[in-house]
Amino acid sequence: MSRGPRVIRTDVSSGGASISSPPPDPGCLDRAYARSCTAMLKVVQMVLLLIAFICITSSVWTDYTAYSYFEIVTMCDFVMILVFYIVYLFRVYRMLTCINWPLAEFLHYLIGTSLLLIASFVAATKSYNTGGLVAGATFGFLATFLCFLSIWLSYKVSCVTQSTDAAV
Repeated sequence: MSRGPRVIRTDVSSGGASISSPPPDPGCLDRAYARSCTAMLKVVQMVLLLIAFICITSSVWTDYTAYSYFEIVTMCDFVMILVFYIVYLFRVYRMLTCINWPLAEFLHYLIGTSLLLIASFVAATKSYNTGGLVAGATFGFLATFLCFLSIWLSYKVSCVTQSTDAAV
């Protein structure tokens, strides 16, 4: 059974023909993405969101609705960033071509960042100088800053590729 087309090349130095097989499939894991800046940015965002969630959860709450909202926003944002990380890491975007992944990620960051910013402001105003609540709000603000950075980078990449495609 054939596994694909074979290329027959003639080699001048050896004087004969050699048969080469197609290059091996590198697998489903994209190691280059795992070492990229965007992947590391996602990992740092997830760590900050997890720390913020743990700080808020382990503290004594002064306002139930404010901190339950903060917990929901941080965990939803964490899960969505994890989903996009897995999609890009395992190259799922190649199988699901019906979804515009850069646009979906941009919209996620746009909505998630604004909700996280609101949740961090609410958590900071309702903390009343309780250490864990202040720390959770601070990590929420740090994660918000990194999410803004991701929005800027994804917008920059999409605009640069669109303008490059238009020029060609």
